[in-house]
Amino acid sequence: MNHPRTLVALKVKVRYFTTLRELARTREEELEMEEGSTLAELIERVASKYGGEAFNYLHVRITGKIDPSIQFLINGISARDLHGLRTELREGDVVAVIPPVGGG
Repeated sequence: MNHPRTLVALKVKVRYFTTLRELARTREEELEMEEGSTLAELIERVASKYGGEAFNYLHVRITGKIDPSIQFLINGISARDLHGLRTELREGDVVAVIPPVGGG
């Protein structure tokens, strides 16, 4: 007999800077995600929550993929040093969305 699977939620803090901070109107918020969610799913959730401007900020216009110039830190560690956008989130993780750094 199959039992319905119970969805387990986990809470993740997201820290915003610059443009996203203005769109979210907060420096940090706690989002509830389904257990097993990845960084990419969290980013898509933020993009859909804050509308077209947030989507455009987080994605490359031509490809529609998440902008590689934006840095994502999970508990202070670059997602690039973990499993990138496929990094699975855990209860209590703190994800910082760091804008691209201009240079010249």
